[in-house]
Amino acid sequence: MKPAPFEYFAPSSLAEAVAILSEHADDAKILAGGQSLVPVLNSRLGRYNYIIDINGLSELAYIRTDDRWLQIGALTRQRAIEASELVARHAPLLSEATKYIAHLPIRTRGTIGGSISHADPAAEDPATMLALDAEFDLISARGPRTFKARDFFLGPLQTALAPEELLTGIRVPLHSSEKSFAFEEVSRRRGDFAIVGIAAELSWEADRVADARIAVCGLESGAIRLDAAERELSRIRPSEKAIATAARAAANSVEPQDDLHASSDYRRHLVEILTQRVLERATRRLRG
Repeated sequence: MKPAPFEYFAPSSLAEAVAILSEHADDAKILAGGQSLVPVLNSRLGRYNYIIDINGLSELAYIRTDDRWLQIGALTRQRAIEASELVARHAPLLSEATKYIAHLPIRTRGTIGGSISHADPAAEDPATMLALDAEFDLISARGPRTFKARDFFLGPLQTALAPEELLTGIRVPLHSSEKSFAFEEVSRRRGDFAIVGIAAELSWEADRVADARIAVCGLESGAIRLDAAERELSRIRPSEKAIATAARAAANSVEPQDDLHASSDYRRHLVEILTQRVLERATRRLRG
């Protein structure tokens, strides 16, 4: 199939991209990796009169650190994240989760910014950003804005991005020895969309959980934090019983959908089982 006709722009600078987006915001779409957008265009599930290709904006493709953050440009390819030693050292949860994204050719083209902006309910990046308590930098002709991940994702395929805004960068707090993590996913086949995926990062004070961030993907609601499970872990020493209780709380707090791939009961079961697995692995990692 072929997309409906559109006018194509290939800006050579961020300022030019912002100006074009500002002029055509109500009927424009940003093209980065194209792994989500191009199938939508070709199937004519979405029609836009203006496509703004930002692949020439090399200033949006970077991985670097400062004394607080791992910083990732929105145009950074998922394959670059997967292969990055900086990501493996400073955001190991992101490194682990990225390996579950689709197949190698998709990760080679797909961008982290595109995945976050698209907010597909089954995508790994939004749930991982929630578990990492990431922050996002946005830009428009009106100026910059910053959002916490928890405030950015509003629902399936919905974010806080205004029509005239562009996501430019992601910031993730640096990993430390007082944190542990895990990611687990079930899909029909390796590389398929997640039926359910769970991302977790735990912060510790001695042997107690000081802060738990657990997020799920694969549900109709889109990526969300599992608050009920997080509350069960607050300020406790995780035991087998406590982890099981938190996993049940996670399952009871969601309303999964039925579809061709899984029933709601199966998805709820997966939320419980995978939450238990990630919490067990994160606890083992802390204990060495």
